[in-house]
Amino acid sequence: MSESPQTQETITRSSADGEMLLSCRNVTKEFSVAGSTVLAVDDVSLDFPEASVLAVVGESGSGKSTLARMLLRLMPVTSGTISFRGQDVTSLSGAGLREYWTEVQAVFQDPFASFNQFFTVGSLLRRSLSLAKIPADQVEALIEECLGYVDLTPAQTLGKFPHQLSGGQRQRVMIARALMMRPKVLLADEATSMLDATLRVNVLNVLHDLRSELGLTVLFITHDIGQACYLADRVAVMERGRVVERGTTEEVIFSPQGEYTRRLLSDVPDLRGSLKR
Repeated sequence: MSESPQTQETITRSSADGEMLLSCRNVTKEFSVAGSTVLAVDDVSLDFPEASVLAVVGESGSGKSTLARMLLRLMPVTSGTISFRGQDVTSLSGAGLREYWTEVQAVFQDPFASFNQFFTVGSLLRRSLSLAKIPADQVEALIEECLGYVDLTPAQTLGKFPHQLSGGQRQRVMIARALMMRPKVLLADEATSMLDATLRVNVLNVLHDLRSELGLTVLFITHDIGQACYLADRVAVMERGRVVERGTTEEVIFSPQGEYTRRLLSDVPDLRGSLKR
């Protein structure tokens, strides 16, 4: 399926708003399944300006999470390139890849699965900083600072085991753990899909505020176009591995070009009156 007229020109024009921090060009991912080739991501090019929020939205099987894992370098690309600050990172390994991972952090769908349930939150956060070789005399201050960014305190969290926190608190602790690496990019892959509506809005607001407070670039991967439009400056819609529509949030809501995008919008309440929080 070809992209709508509102495609690359819009993104290129919008990218002038900030430095191009992360980008992918003609990225493709093929899998071999039972002797057949499955094209999970098909020739996708996207730009992520500094201090922006871009949402990639699509139904299950659209290729959005596969794209996220390639951007994180957790999965090799079949073809195409991924660049960070203008440097090709597609084939990084060793120390170079570890450095990339400090700059590009991720928060995934299930916060409970991301914790060792037999350790307190404080032990887990301190161990993360120890592995990152953060000086011991800076650890407690850094933990308190990053918990503060997500509206938590050490007293609320550090002495507790993961099961003693709510789903929203666990997800915010995961965001705080990512922030401790001082990343420039935070990739949130379905980070709110396991939360109820109230907790979901809280996490979305945290992500929104981090862009403002820290100049963080946020890539928000979701199946929910309502959440995408609530949070993001720009939206890219994926279907069957391809980006079929993209533009500013306002363009996608008010002037959707494709039937697939219109169908996604029909599944959520009217968004026109709630673009700005």
